Amino acid sequence: MSHIQYTICRSGRYYYNRRVPKHAVKTYGPFIRQALSKCPEEAAAYSKRLSNVLEGSWSGTTGMIRPVNISYLLSSFKPKSFRLTEIAEEYLTFRDIDDNPPRIAVAVFVSLAGDRDVSQYTREDAKLFVRHLEMRGNKTATIRRRINSLSAILNYAYAELDLDKRNPFSRLIIKGEGDDSFKRGVFANGQLKQGYDKALSSGSQIKLLMPLLGETGCRLAEIVGLRLEDIDLENDLIHIRPNAARRLKTRSSKRTLPLVGYGRLAMEEALKHSDGEYLFPRYIKDRKCKADHASAALNKWLKKDFKGLTAHCLRHTFRDRLRAVECPMDMIDQIGGWKSVSSVGNNYGQGYSMGHVEGWFEKIRVSHSL
Repeated sequence: MSHIQYTICRSGRYYYNRRVPKHAVKTYGPFIRQALSKCPEEAAAYSKRLSNVLEGSWSGTTGMIRPVNISYLLSSFKPKSFRLTEIAEEYLTFRDIDDNPPRIAVAVFVSLAGDRDVSQYTREDAKLFVRHLEMRGNKTATIRRRINSLSAILNYAYAELDLDKRNPFSRLIIKGEGDDSFKRGVFANGQLKQGYDKALSSGSQIKLLMPLLGETGCRLAEIVGLRLEDIDLENDLIHIRPNAARRLKTRSSKRTLPLVGYGRLAMEEALKHSDGEYLFPRYIKDRKCKADHASAALNKWLKKDFKGLTAHCLRHTFRDRLRAVECPMDMIDQIGGWKSVSSVGNNYGQGYSMGHVEGWFEKIRVSHSL
């Protein structure tokens, strides 16, 4: 016997056990018996929900009753269980973002706390993750980005699985956060011209990244992962958009930019080394853009010749150059693919026309003697 309506208990397991009304016997048979759960609370919940569905089905007149797939129905009642790596893959499938940072965060966290059901992670697991990154010498800004990646994945999981649970990564404190930050250096115009001229005469495709980055303001992966179909030399344009080899960092990263001056010259030279599909085929391996490898190769040269400055300094320099000619902040954000935080109104409309963008590029272009 069982205290739960329409159930019996056998060997510790509860079964739904109910006589079918006469007018529904032809469809369901005289009795319904279906295993529910060993947990009495779960069994009670499943029994109640199953009864509601069946009674709805039985409310029709004879000949109009449509059968219910009881096994499938019960499986839909039971809460889904997802491991972190599974839900992370689902999250990244739906999010059109650069998936490398969250994948790194998930891999490190799983190595410490295991690949468990997302509902099982605790605050202590999250704190262990932070301590581990601190011991590895990661900058506090990097630790915060890793935390944010995991927090976003778990927020998605809790919403999808309808879990009423506090995110263990919310409001985590990082000791000394921001104290280890430093202001990146920038290139002087003379250094840019010197580097651009050397890149164009070097015969090295990797060095051509300096003028390509310096005169477009792009992130390194955005240029290294360019497909030839993204390049329009006839109209002196490049289209920064996601492809099979690399995603973009944010939605606002998708944009079209002009090629002017050294940027146009460097693109012509770089195309001589392409393979008919990608601009930098040597950094496309297994259909993935290996921007980190390109960064290491380029930075080896830049650090040596420009007193420690790196490829990312070119992007900071580009932003400073636009500021120096009093370019509007929302225009700067549009050009660089930065998410604008200056005003809610910046998210409305189509943004600045290509003619306006080209005008600002002309104002900051580094002149060349060719």
